[in-house]
Order: sequence, then C-alpha cells, then structure tokens
Amino acid sequence: MNEFKIIAKTFQGLEEVLAKELTELGANNIEIGRRMVSFTGDKEMLYKANFCLRTAVKILKPIKEFKANDADEVYEVVKNMDWSEYMDCSNTFLIDSVVFSEKFRHSKFVAYRVKDAIADYWREKTGDRPNVAITNPDIRINVHISENDVTISLDSSGESLHIRGYKTNTVAAPINEVLAAGIIMLTGWHGECDLIDPFCGSGTILIEAALIAMNIYPGVFRKEYAFEKWRDFDEDMFDAIYNDDSNECEFNHKIYGYDINRQAVGIAIENARNAGVNKVVDIEQRDFYEFEAPLDKAIMITNPPYGDRITTDDLYGLYETIGQRLKQNFVGNDAWIITHRQECFDKIGFRPSTRYALFNGALECEFRKYQIFDGKLKDRREEGLDIKTEEERKHNLKFKPHKKHDDDSDEDERKERDSHYFKSKPYKDERRRKEEERDSKRRSKNDTKESRFEMRRRMFEAADEEEEEIISRHLGKWSDRGYNREDKKKERDNKERKSFNPNFQKRDGKRFGRKPE
Repeated sequence: MNEFKIIAKTFQGLEEVLAKELTELGANNIEIGRRMVSFTGDKEMLYKANFCLRTAVKILKPIKEFKANDADEVYEVVKNMDWSEYMDCSNTFLIDSVVFSEKFRHSKFVAYRVKDAIADYWREKTGDRPNVAITNPDIRINVHISENDVTISLDSSGESLHIRGYKTNTVAAPINEVLAAGIIMLTGWHGECDLIDPFCGSGTILIEAALIAMNIYPGVFRKEYAFEKWRDFDEDMFDAIYNDDSNECEFNHKIYGYDINRQAVGIAIENARNAGVNKVVDIEQRDFYEFEAPLDKAIMITNPPYGDRITTDDLYGLYETIGQRLKQNFVGNDAWIITHRQECFDKIGFRPSTRYALFNGALECEFRKYQIFDGKLKDRREEGLDIKTEEERKHNLKFKPHKKHDDDSDEDERKERDSHYFKSKPYKDERRRKEEERDSKRRSKNDTKESRFEMRRRMFEAADEEEEEIISRHLGKWSDRGYNREDKKKERDNKERKSFNPNFQKRDGKRFGRKPE
C-alpha cells in the first residue's frame, strides 16, 4: 500500500514524546516540528495513529501544499483541486483554518474563501453545491497557513483525540488527557512501581497511568473518527486494529489517588470505573496534610492547584506542606510536579533534578522532577553518589524555560503566544532545532493605506450576515440529511457496534469499551 505524509498535532513540549510513540508504532520519516510531528505511512498507519497515540490531539492527512500571497490565490488553487477524490456533492463539509501570517491575518476569511472554492468546484461540475455542516460533517478540512506556505489537509480525527470517551463527569480546571499522558511518559514510568497522585481531581492522571501500565490504547473508548466517513474507509482493516488486544499486559502494582474534595473523589471513582481500571486504581478522600509514607516503592505525579481557577486559602502554605511531607514521608522516591508559578516551586524547597517547559491550556508551566533522599545534596556528591542520569544531564543542557514577556508586547504577539497550534514547519534531519526568530515587524500605526487584503476582509465581514442567513435557511435541509445519515449509522451500529456505553459491549463478537470490575 502506498505511503503518504501524515501530520500529528500535539502540545508544545510533547513533540519528542509523540515522535517516540510514532517510532514504536512503526511510522517512517519522522520529523519533529513545533507542536507537531510529521511522518509517512499508509492507511493502516493513519488508523493506528488515531487509535493508539496518547499524546496526539489531531491526525491530519495533507492533500495539497502550495504558496499563496492572498486569499484569492488560495481560492484558485483549491477550486482546481479534484474534490471528487475525497467527497461527493451530497456530502456536508466543515473548514477549520489556522493562520500565522502577516499576509493572512483573518483566519475566518480564509475559511470562507476555501468554502467558496469547494462549492464553486461542485457547482461547475454538477450544477449543485454541497452544504456546510457546523456539527457532524461528513468531511473535515484543515487549512494551515504559515506566512505564505499553505497546507490543505483532511482531518482524520474529528473531535480532538484528548476526548477519550471514558469521562462522564469532570471537575473545575481538569488536566487535559493528552497532557496527562504526556507528563506520565516524560517520567519514563511504565508501571514498574506504584503511582500516587495526591491532587487527583477527576482522576485523569490516574486513569491515563493505568492505561499506560496495561498498554490499553486510548481509542478503545472512543465512539467514532472522522476517517470512518471517508470514501476509501476500510472497515475490516479498522475492525482488526480496534479488536486487537494482543499487546495488553498485566499491571502488578497499584495506583493511588487522593483529593480533599468529596465530589471530585466521587467523579474520579466513576471515571475509573467507566475506563475499566478501577481494579488497579484506589481513590479516596484525603487532605494532603495527612499524606503518609507509601508501603512500597512509588512515584508521585501530580497537578496541584495553581491559584488561578482552583485555589486554596493559603496557596504558598500548601506548597510548603508539599515540600515538608515529601521530605518526611517520601524518602527514596521521585516526585514529579507540574505548576505554572515559580513562587510555588520555590516554596517546595527542593532543587529539581530535571524540568520540562509545558503548557496547561494557555498557562506556561514547568514539570519538575524531585528526588527525595536523606541528608544534603552536597554530602551525597562528596560520597560520589550521582542522582542524575545521563539522559537527564543531556536534557538539562538543552532545556529552555518559557520566555519572559514584557507587559507592553502588542496584541498580535500575545495572541500568537497564547495560541495552542504549531507555528513552524517541521524540520528535517535533527531532533531539536532552535525556533526561528519571528522576522515580522510591528505594523506601523501611522500607515493608513489599505491593502487589498483589508478591503477583501471588510467585504467578507459585510457578507457575513448574509452567509449566516443562508446557513439558517438551510438548517432544515442539513438536519434532514443528518437524520438520514444517523439512521444509516444506527442501522450499522445495531449490527456491529451498538450505541456507546462505558460498560463492556461487543463489536463483531469482540470487545467494545471496558467492563467495570
């Protein structure tokens, strides 16, 4: 089967973890970029990437790459593509656009022009045009523009891959499932000892850890992927991937979760039961002030309150307590902590042996490893005891903390900094490369000359209301089509998969979901 280029999007700081996952999965030509990893593979690899990867948020299949200087050039190229290869006129579609360019500053306008190009292609070919669907489209199309480099891709995932399917409830400020899996994999833990999360919230770190320890792929809980609606979808191939549990393994240790919030504990227990990992995950209500020494060797991975959306009466006092309890009751073990305030890390009182710069949502965080031992670090070094591994030393040499930003940075700079998409093209033949310095300068406030783009942007905004009216007028038509598709899907589901339920179900006589113990 022919190989093609595939792009896996992830969060900043998890690119190398994702690249390692792809290597183990058997992908070829892996190249690391910013917030993404590109690779090559066939249709089976595309399915596996969606089903198996823990640190990917989207899997895209590029179908056209070109250069353009304005939205009209994008329109012409897209209109001349052979869209009959990917869809029919009866299919609904949705455009998602991501733009990092001085020439293309309005992502919605780009999406509008791409939509027009596809509609005009079918109008000239058949006299009819496909409809846009805001929810549950047949085809999802991603447009990515970096300066004047344009990539048109098919979105094979649909909903973000962090939506695993095992959560029925959550708490305020939950950690993203992809980030949770990523930080666990950064520690190198694969189930060799017990794991503890004393601020477990809705149980995300606990559940992701259990799935990693037992090598259960995250896709087993998911209801559907966008590629299942593609014209070339191979259902037998995907069923074989879906039902293959040959790599799953036993986990002979325990995972412990604690939280002071009774409601959070109840939610975490329910989510663990839905994921079918409640047999290896113990969760109970407990204040961290009551933290006791574990009976066996253990690792701590936790996401304490930051003082933003979740806080305490004495935030710094909490982090001081973390340091004290670790020193008293966690000697001989490693603790990994993620937070976004340097002052909180300072209150812990330990020097980290290694650290990673990550994002939790829009918050610039660090993920730090603390090795808890008796006595002083100086004394251990004099005794010739080395607490850092060679891998940690190499990582520390190239570690780059988050850049500090001045308060007077302009609005465009802040928006780009806070955005959570990859910004640079993948680079080849090296694991790490310095991020290219942005060569765009601040636009002159005194420049009042209108560009062609600005005029077209205003035309788009003027036409926006008319477009919304068209959408509203056709909602009934889309709803009817959606209903027919759902009827067809339900008919197939009744035979093969049935509706999703967190309890154990069958797909072609085999598993679907996990059975609670």
